[in-house]
Amino acid sequence: MVPTHDTHHAHDHHDLGAHGHGGAHHHVDPNNHGRAFAVAIALNAGFVAIEFVYGFIANSTALMADAGHNLSDVLGLLLAWGAAILVRRAPSQRFTYGLRSSSILAALANAMFLLVASGAIAWEAIQRLAQTPEVAGLTVTVVAGIGVVINGFSAWLFVKGSKKDLNIRGAYLHMAADAAISLGVAVAGIVMMFTGFDWLDSVVSLVVVAVIVVATWGMLRDSVQLALSAVPAHIDFADVEAYLRQCPGVTDVHDLHIWGMSTTESAMTVHLVMPDGYPGDTFLDTIMCTLKERFSIGHSTLQVEQGTTRHACALHAEAFAE
Repeated sequence: MVPTHDTHHAHDHHDLGAHGHGGAHHHVDPNNHGRAFAVAIALNAGFVAIEFVYGFIANSTALMADAGHNLSDVLGLLLAWGAAILVRRAPSQRFTYGLRSSSILAALANAMFLLVASGAIAWEAIQRLAQTPEVAGLTVTVVAGIGVVINGFSAWLFVKGSKKDLNIRGAYLHMAADAAISLGVAVAGIVMMFTGFDWLDSVVSLVVVAVIVVATWGMLRDSVQLALSAVPAHIDFADVEAYLRQCPGVTDVHDLHIWGMSTTESAMTVHLVMPDGYPGDTFLDTIMCTLKERFSIGHSTLQVEQGTTRHACALHAEAFAE
């Protein structure tokens, strides 16, 4: 058997001779997002208390439901913040990849929190439609307006990080959804002030719930797939395999596995059949560098075989058929 080459020890630096797990990861920087989480949590926790009290005073289901939803968001932000910290934990003998996958679990939990909160809002709104109480439109409008400002600012804190990190995207969606809810409630409050259509309080709640569910579904799907070790959405499995097969000296590729270690990092293992034998570290380092720069696969483990014995991935059906 030709020696296995594990590129884990070089893949984090553009200098292919370097070792370690250094700065090329796209981790969440706790110095930046840590402050964003702290500010967003403090603002929203204070607003939850205010919104619930005035929702009760104004007899507004929309305000009280939004307060409950905001409370779930505070818990979700705490969860996402914790994951952003845990994802930077160094690997150990027990957790050989560190705790990177905690960000996947946080994204999944946040999506579930949003859907559960949406269900509670919808249920309450439907019940209130049957018997609509009088709602204090002015109070609803003022409090919801404050919510638009607080939640909009909180969402802005996570805009940049949401583009590359599913965990941060979860926090962003929470805050953006809250801003949308508050805006809808504020508009309904204005209309109720001038028309007396108190049933709008419940109708707006249902409309906002629909918006939240649509926005959350993609995050739920992506986080479930990552939790099941699916190929990350931004990586084309067929393209990666085609690239490996066209590498000089490679006659076959098997046991190719690609998965997300976290919401920002991907890993890959593969067996390369090379009849001429081990091609040298430089050749494999070049493949590793291409996988990182072209396909965003930062952790690659390549095993070279000469093909003198028959190998097949034990996970494939054909391997069990024989």
